[in-house]
Amino acid sequence: MSLAKNQAEIDAILAKYPVERQRAAVMPLLYLAQREYGHLSMDALREVATLLGLETTEVAKLVKFYTLYHAEPGGRFRLQICTDLPCALRGAEAFSAELCQRLGVKPGETTSDGQITVEEVMCLAACDKAPMFQVQAADGIHYQENQTVESALAHIEQLRQEPADG
Repeated sequence: MSLAKNQAEIDAILAKYPVERQRAAVMPLLYLAQREYGHLSMDALREVATLLGLETTEVAKLVKFYTLYHAEPGGRFRLQICTDLPCALRGAEAFSAELCQRLGVKPGETTSDGQITVEEVMCLAACDKAPMFQVQAADGIHYQENQTVESALAHIEQLRQEPADG
């Protein structure tokens, strides 16, 4: 496991920061590592930390805090349902429970076909449009607002039909 094959991209990221501030490149380097490996294992965290002269624990704290980083492998798509208080008041918790039940998973688990990992997260900044979720996919993040379980299942079926990247 090595980011070395991405050295040109690493150099381009680091070039955006003054030498004395290169530790600020931690987030784009984490994103690069996650794109390369699919998730951020301890080896990946150590690799990023070494590139920046940081302690692995400093880098690991970011992965725990930000929902865009994943320490564990997951499905091809990560469906993240906002369940914080404003969304819960609009039915997000019940939405999450029923959607998970229909998919045969619990929050944090991946469907048996390996396609969808369902996660509950805090604040996706669409409180007035709950229940809502974001889908993290290889081509970016896509928001789905004002959802019902049926509309979410239809969206998941569309995701499953998308061709996998080569």
